[in-house]
Amino acid sequence: MKASHRLLALLVAAIWGVNFVAIEMGLRDLPPLVLTALRFVAAAVPLVFLVPRPSARLRYVIAYGLVLGVLKFGALFTALAAGMSAGLASLVLQAQALMSVLLAAAVLGERPARAQVAGVLVGSVGIGLLAIHSGGHASVIGFVLTLFAAASWALANLVMRASDETRPLSLLVWSSLVPPLPLLGLAGVVEGGQAVLDAITGLSWRGLLAVAYVAYVSTLVGFGIWNRLIAQYSIARVAPFSLLVPVFGLSAAWLLLDEPVGPTELAAAAIVLAGLALVVRGSTADRNNATDARDGREPEYAPAATA
Repeated sequence: MKASHRLLALLVAAIWGVNFVAIEMGLRDLPPLVLTALRFVAAAVPLVFLVPRPSARLRYVIAYGLVLGVLKFGALFTALAAGMSAGLASLVLQAQALMSVLLAAAVLGERPARAQVAGVLVGSVGIGLLAIHSGGHASVIGFVLTLFAAASWALANLVMRASDETRPLSLLVWSSLVPPLPLLGLAGVVEGGQAVLDAITGLSWRGLLAVAYVAYVSTLVGFGIWNRLIAQYSIARVAPFSLLVPVFGLSAAWLLLDEPVGPTELAAAAIVLAGLALVVRGSTADRNNATDARDGREPEYAPAATA
């Protein structure tokens, strides 16, 4: 992966780390499923009238919208509302990195380099350490929902890669039309129709700012860059960069929400960084990547010093 693309992946990790704080702020004014629905309404309108239709088949657009919007974010926002702390959620969610690599290998035949697998495993150890240490700060249902969100994200990565989409932003925007109605329907069942209506009509400035961040910065900018990287590289090269999200998430939660960060969190963050270093090295050294050969792309050559 090019150095500039690594920097973009790091930018996405920072955006998504702060995103957990924005979600926490939004949940103070809005039910979780309503906040999720508004996120995708804002992400779709008005851009859906400005960007071309996706090149992928309709079934991929619908599948991506359902898996990412309804399953992943519906579960994640509900987990945060159920007592999952922002910092811990940013950690547990990154189980998707290992799930994504395993799914891509099983379904798409992508063969990650040994250094990439080792890096994901090392990073997962760091996340597991944090999860065990922080287990008392989350409800069981919150933890389970966050793990479900991680699995859904891994599946969304697979759908994105399998779609062969040439316009990732178009796929992101048009697929954002899919989640709002199912989410609002579920919110009506859970919260009651009047409660949903009151939440939307009584939206505060804090809620509006939260919706703006999660829709425009996290979804359009973050996933726009992320999907472009996945379309260009294998999932094994891109997904592990999300292991850095907890580092930014813990820092943002500490600075803005006063969530504590102790020696265990710092040690686990260092383990995560070590795992990412292995992934980056494996990506650079993997000159004969099987996916690149399959897709007809030129393999990347880099001197050992760069790796």
